[in-house]
Amino acid sequence: MSTMQTQTPTTWEDVLRMPDDGNRYEFIGGRLYMTPAPVTRHQRVLARLWPALFRILVDSGRGEVLSAPLLVQFPGTDDRVQPDLLFISNERREIVGEKQVTGAPDLVVEILSPSTAHRDRGIKLDLYARSGVRQYWIADPVDDVVDVWRFADEQGHERFSGELPVRLGRERLGLIDLDEVFSRHLDLWESGA
Repeated sequence: MSTMQTQTPTTWEDVLRMPDDGNRYEFIGGRLYMTPAPVTRHQRVLARLWPALFRILVDSGRGEVLSAPLLVQFPGTDDRVQPDLLFISNERREIVGEKQVTGAPDLVVEILSPSTAHRDRGIKLDLYARSGVRQYWIADPVDDVVDVWRFADEQGHERFSGELPVRLGRERLGLIDLDEVFSRHLDLWESGA
């Protein structure tokens, strides 16, 4: 009787040879991470945040907003992630390819889930800070807040509730109503409760 052995992938090429099981995979610091399907609340927050970013950043002609599943590779590393949302400015549009983004987005947004919170607040924060991402947002649907890290202009960390200013560099482009993004009233209405 033979037994099937499985080997933990050690490179992204190993990950590509794995059978497609419908999960999202990320490869950071030589470790493979599987991201389970998001819960309904996560999807509702994403569905409200995406058009708000689109209205402020895309409609004004500043670039492109994309959402998962989409692979982001950081050149010079084996690190590959699939953020919930990302923004690429017109000045950096050459990093957007047909199958993936190869380079640091201007903005990366992750919506916390219980299974990813530790990674989003830890190794991904570190990865984005050292890889050239200009801003990193973590939307927390439990506390109804967005943590914003700026790694380029005016470096620092801020936490927002109520209203979230959207900035490119030092230029303020608009506001996102976080009460609407995190609205539990809309969640109940959308679920038919």
